[in-house]
Amino acid sequence: RQSVHIIHSICMVQGRILSIQSHTVHGYVGNKAAVFPLQLMRYDVCPINSVQFSNHTGYKSFRGQVLGGAELDELVGGLCANDLFNFTHMLTGYARDKSFLSSIVSVVKRAREVNHELVYVCDPVLGDNGKLYVPDELVGAYRDEVLQYATIITPNQFEIETLVNMSIRSLEDAVKAMDAMHDKGPSVVAISSAKIAGYDGIVALGSQRSSTGAVERCAFLIPELNHRFVGTGDLFASLLLAHFDKSNHVLCPALRQVLVTMNRIATYSAENDSGDGELRLIDCQDMIAREDDKDTPIQSIPLN
Repeated sequence: RQSVHIIHSICMVQGRILSIQSHTVHGYVGNKAAVFPLQLMRYDVCPINSVQFSNHTGYKSFRGQVLGGAELDELVGGLCANDLFNFTHMLTGYARDKSFLSSIVSVVKRAREVNHELVYVCDPVLGDNGKLYVPDELVGAYRDEVLQYATIITPNQFEIETLVNMSIRSLEDAVKAMDAMHDKGPSVVAISSAKIAGYDGIVALGSQRSSTGAVERCAFLIPELNHRFVGTGDLFASLLLAHFDKSNHVLCPALRQVLVTMNRIATYSAENDSGDGELRLIDCQDMIAREDDKDTPIQSIPLN
């Protein structure tokens, strides 16, 4: 009996995740960047693809299909009809139109009727480097419809600036922006990357507000590589979901571990880049499963 119990403990999944994101046949973005790492970390992931493209849109061309809100509702209806709509977490990323985001909100509400403690991780994919790559109407849809239901939000600098209508140039600016984001709903805010005056590298920041209003914040400096990869935001959100869960819902140690893992993957991918700018996730599976910060260049930044 003891051996059976040990085997059961080893094999037991960490949780069951509904992941609604993009999908590409080639490369690692959206669900392709999220599902495999989460499975390696012992999560049962149920992916719904918001789009299915031949490759990501950074290539010279792409082809594929877009999932509409009605199609999303149909898939969820099928899960419900078979008593399969039960999740511990929900993760969402790239969406192309407002109606699809509205359907996502309906799915979140429905999932919380089944599990009131469901953790919803929202990656508000809007754009980067000062440029939107989704329709303008999605900004308002996130502000007015989505954010109030998110447990965790993982914007980059441009996305949080856009959503709270603030510019971030200093650590103080970032703290104000995260506080403003808390006011819109999410109890956990993790800025995946920001350029902060006075810091040579990429800065990631986190803020966790408790039900009593107490706030814990942290910031980390990450070496900037001379490479750009697509899918890093999707990977960041999925890893944060897992490590936040494993840390018993304590943000700062979870965020540090995410950044350590991301740095290892990005460094390896840069050293083995064939010119396509794709993350080498399959090669990096041991790095994904590894949970330590040995020999890491990640540095903590004091926040007042």
